[in-house]
Amino acid sequence: MNKRDFIKQSALGITGAFMFPEVFKSDPTFQNHVSKMAECSDDRLWESIRSDYQLPKDWINLENGYYCIQPQSLLKAYYKHIERVNSLGAYYMRTEQFSNKTEIASQLAHMAGCSDEELIITRNTTESLDMIISGFPWQSGDEAIVAEQDYGAMLDMFQQVQRRHGIVVKTIQIPNEPMHSQDIVNRYKQAITSNTKLIMACHMINITGHILPIREICDMAHQHGVEVMVDGAHSFAHLDFKLPDLNCDYFGCSLHKWLSNPLGAGLLYIKKNKISKIWPLFAEATTQDSQIARLNHTGTHPVAVDLTLANAMQYYLNIGAQRKEKRLRELQQYWTSAVRGKSRIALQTPSNPMLSCGIANVGIEGISPKALSEMLFEKYQIYTVAIDGKGVQGCRITPNLYTNFQELDCLIKALLKIASSS
Repeated sequence: MNKRDFIKQSALGITGAFMFPEVFKSDPTFQNHVSKMAECSDDRLWESIRSDYQLPKDWINLENGYYCIQPQSLLKAYYKHIERVNSLGAYYMRTEQFSNKTEIASQLAHMAGCSDEELIITRNTTESLDMIISGFPWQSGDEAIVAEQDYGAMLDMFQQVQRRHGIVVKTIQIPNEPMHSQDIVNRYKQAITSNTKLIMACHMINITGHILPIREICDMAHQHGVEVMVDGAHSFAHLDFKLPDLNCDYFGCSLHKWLSNPLGAGLLYIKKNKISKIWPLFAEATTQDSQIARLNHTGTHPVAVDLTLANAMQYYLNIGAQRKEKRLRELQQYWTSAVRGKSRIALQTPSNPMLSCGIANVGIEGISPKALSEMLFEKYQIYTVAIDGKGVQGCRITPNLYTNFQELDCLIKALLKIASSS
């Protein structure tokens, strides 16, 4: 098998093609478009990807961490799914909806490296992880360990469970510049007691981009009989990994972030032997406790979002997981290395390039995060998001594959100019 055929077969799944109804087979333009990406040199690929986006003409978007917009080819595929579902109406919803979602979930599981019996499509990270937190078989006095830097929606759910079931929630602090990975593992380890049942850990902290040693945390926790739930909102389709690499018990993420699917799709992975212990958010009477499908009863929802996952996976896999991770790290290192150590500039992302990837956080001494974000947008036409709390004060910078070095030069010049001003 030559390289081109191997890349195409890998991208299209274990069967060599997405085996769906006509809605997936009727768009050769999209398939030809993404197939060509696998043959591009890196420089040509990034230029091609940038031309595939409809970007603002009067400002630079460096806030892709909330929502990575779709390239136009993927957006057009989404429109076609919407049109077909709309044309068939209730017929589609009653006859094709469920088998299509099951098949797409199977392809997503293949991409993630897990069994299709361990993964479902949800609506976002919050739904995925809150389902685990709320559905865990808690008893009064049980303990959970979280970090201050964890995402607020999940921390809120732990607080609700604490009030409802009388559990104890312990909070640790993750250093922005760790001395070594074992320091982080030890912080979780030191919080474990005989009552500890669950640890929540971010694969990539959303406010700093810090990549945590999840495999080491999971291995340590399992030695103490503790399960681990991983927030992978920013790592999935950002970093090159498979779920078994992490050895976690639960994993949730949003697919509108780094996979660039339309808003409204996420995934939940549960290790097969843990499925039966989780209570569903919405009851599903006809499914056995050991089947993960019993956790996936969410009622009527925008099914075209799920259908587009087939296209989003093609787009991502034809770029290549390793190539995407390398590029995102290159973009981040380009601008952070130019400002790190400069007067008044504080980077709150680890200096070790392997402890972060596309996301980083920067602050300027004497300027609040809100004021800095407003200054960057109003004076320099650069859109970011202010982060002020949890030990982090700065602006989160999240480029995407369409971002070029000229745009990052604008950011560098703006930061140096602001920092040098009185």
